[in-house]
Order: sequence, then C-alpha cells, then structure tokens
Amino acid sequence: MKAEKIIHKGEPRIKIDFPYNKSIIIKLRQIPDTKWSKTKNTWHIPYTKEAFKQLKELFPEIEFPNKKNEIKLPFSIAYLNSIKKLELWMQHKRYSVSTITSYCDCIKIFLKFVNPKQLNEISNEDMVNFVNDYIITNKLSYSYQNQVINSARLFFNEIIKSDFDIQKLDRPRREHKLPNVLSKSEVASILSALKNIKHTSMLSLIYACGLRRSELLNLKSSNVDSKRHLLLILNSKGKKDRIVPISDKIIEMLRNYYKLYKPKTWLFEGEKVGEQYSEQSLQSVLKLAVLKAKITKPVTLHWLRHSYATHLLESGTDLRYIQELLGHKSSKTTEIYTHVTEQSLQKIKSPFDDLF
Repeated sequence: MKAEKIIHKGEPRIKIDFPYNKSIIIKLRQIPDTKWSKTKNTWHIPYTKEAFKQLKELFPEIEFPNKKNEIKLPFSIAYLNSIKKLELWMQHKRYSVSTITSYCDCIKIFLKFVNPKQLNEISNEDMVNFVNDYIITNKLSYSYQNQVINSARLFFNEIIKSDFDIQKLDRPRREHKLPNVLSKSEVASILSALKNIKHTSMLSLIYACGLRRSELLNLKSSNVDSKRHLLLILNSKGKKDRIVPISDKIIEMLRNYYKLYKPKTWLFEGEKVGEQYSEQSLQSVLKLAVLKAKITKPVTLHWLRHSYATHLLESGTDLRYIQELLGHKSSKTTEIYTHVTEQSLQKIKSPFDDLF
C-alpha cells in the first residue's frame, strides 16, 4: 500500500494505492469521508491529521513518498495560535525582535517535525528524535540545537503549560571554538578597499569600536559624543547600555560622511530617508570590500569585532576593560581572545628548538 497527497476537485486529499482487496476496502471505509474516484481510479481520504492518524493505525505497513515516511499535513489552528501566543508573550517580556523571530522559527520547525501530534501529546522523546533526525542529520550547529531547547523550554513552560519535562532535555556538549581574527594589515586592506565613504564609515566603526552588526545599524547621530570622544551604545544584547571610546580619526570620518549624506533618523540609513540600513546590505558591503582587498578568508562582520578585541589585548589593554568595551556579561567570554593573540603565542618557545 502507498499513500500520497493529491488535489481532487480543488481540495487536498490523501490518495491510497493498493491491489484490489475487499478486506482492505472494508478497513479503509472506517475512516470518515473515504471515497472512490472514477476519474483518478483510486480511493482517497480527507487530508486531515485525524484521517492521517487513523490511516497509520489501520495500516502500519503503509508506505509514504518522503524520507520521514509520512505525509506532511498543514499546521492546525492550535499550532498557529500557540506560535502567535509565544510571539506576543515574548513581546510583552520585551525580548529583542531578533530573539523573538529566532525562537518562533525554532518552534515552528519543531512542530512541523512532530505534526500532526496534539500539543499536549508532545514528549521529550519527540525532541530527541528531532535532534537525531533533523538537527544532526542536517549537520546543524551546536548553537542552533541549544537555541531549539531554549525556545522549547519557553514555549512548553509558559505557553502550553504541558507535562513536557524540559528540565530533562540534555543540552549538547559545549563547543570551544577560537574566534576568527584578521591581522591589522588585512583589516587595513578591507577598510581602504571601498571608495564610498558611507560604506567605509560603517565597516570602520565596527572595527574601531568593536560593534555588533545590530549595534551599528541601531546607532543615531546623537549616540556620537564628539566632545568627550565617546560612542553611546543603547539597548544592546541583554538590554545593556555601554560606552566605548571613539578616536579623532573616526570622528573626522563621520563628520565628512554626515555632511555628504545628512541622515535624518539613523546614523546609517538605506535608500529611503529615515529608513534603517539593512543587515543584508551591510553584509554585501563587507563582501565587496573583502573581494576588492583580495582576501580569500570567509570574513564576516563579526570577524572585525573579534579583531578589535584581539588587537586591543595585543597592545596591552587589560582584559577587564575589553570585557566592558565588548559588553560581555561574563569574563569567560572575553578570555577566548587570550588564546589567539600573536604576541603571547610567539613568546612560547617550542621544545623542538632545544633538541639539536
């Protein structure tokens, strides 16, 4: 027996293919609204989670056309409503827009995987299967797996209030990756590769002040205190504000940029006046700069922030100050830069040198 989705008379149905067998037909007719189609020469049942569930119970051996051995059913109203409730709850708790989007996306993908289960039927076993059959199979990252568990914790505890025991979910073993760092000459090549002062100013400010992508895009002209040589970063990651020093060179660059572009709302705006510059456009600017600088490394915007921290450490800046400048909650996060500073590594003498 085989089953697949079809459209019959404008409606989605589940087509059932099998050699003629009276006993199968009798069992199949136990599913409400089972019909025979003369035009398609097949039996078909409603395209609903109830009919699908009953079909699998009656015919456990039935085959389906995809890898998951099932027909993907559309989201139920309960699924859609619960995701909307999660979004509203997170907005009420003042989570950032990016966090809300990430959590809702994670839950949506997880619910697609367990569909058509009822929300209160979902168990820890479903999450284990999701990790094994979706996350690991698709070679998704540790951080994504952790994010799925975080979103599930919030969703089932606060929205569904089910018996799904989030506390028993095992988190993946923590990765300990070194930050990607550019040399000062590579940074200089990237920043000098572009002729557009707006593009150069954006990339320069990220490196000069160790900014995250979102922090740069959320800047307003009022955040630049040229008299005190400070940059005020508001409502950053973790709802934290911080100030970082800004050099005369950057201030002069920003003044020249401001005179030319005269931004109204945001320090860096898109094509329309008052419109925030987009993340995608900023990434494209960096990609073009890296290409023109003839650097073959897969440089990202965050590499500039990593390079800022590492270069500060190499120049003798205290790790505690760097932690404050980057806005890190824990000093352990900042300590990763001690593992990639050239000067510290170059001072280490290999025992090989004493062998001969």
